[in-house]
Amino acid sequence: MPSKRKSLMFASACFTSICSFVIICLVLATKNWVSSKISFSSGTVNTTLIYRYGLFEGHLSTTVVNGITKPESSFQVADSLNNGTVKSLNIMIIFLLVLSLLSSFLSAGFTCYNAVSNPYQTFLGPIGVYTWNSISGFCIFLALILFAVNVEANKLSVELASTPSPPSRPYKLSNSYGYSYWIMLLIVFLNVATIIIIVFYQKARYSKRKEQQRPMESAPKDGILF
Repeated sequence: MPSKRKSLMFASACFTSICSFVIICLVLATKNWVSSKISFSSGTVNTTLIYRYGLFEGHLSTTVVNGITKPESSFQVADSLNNGTVKSLNIMIIFLLVLSLLSSFLSAGFTCYNAVSNPYQTFLGPIGVYTWNSISGFCIFLALILFAVNVEANKLSVELASTPSPPSRPYKLSNSYGYSYWIMLLIVFLNVATIIIIVFYQKARYSKRKEQQRPMESAPKDGILF
């Protein structure tokens, strides 16, 4: 059976891993990744498109000149993308999040297992926890960068507005990232926190072993002779 210290620290690491898993599910399910405002003119008509979307679904509201607003409509992101590069990056981001989700799940499983037992295999211990959390954190960080690149450099919102017809030029574009995007930073923090907890456990374990070896090292020489 593991010591109380080990059970407590690995249970704490299990909690942070579960929180990471839950937040990734939330990120995948929500549509508040980014809100984009596209304003353009077509003759004497001024139109403003407001897109609020995630990786799978989004909402569009349209305001025409004189403040006439059309009812908000929903759309599927994948169906609205015609540019191969933009679509591929969106798929890549989804893949990275799913991989991070799986890694967080495995991290939760490994930490829970270590909280109740002492595994013999090295990879089932701290090394496995370090591996899965590193993979999860790296995937989330890469997803953050790729999504920003898709929105800013590849004009993802303009690509969505091109269906069914592209906005008349010139147009003004402004993007605002929502909580579903920024909350991914919390996932990275939780991954780092899980690793730090296990590092502290290993340091405490190493210090305890050193203390157990000290009595023999510091024993009186006369006592050792007899």
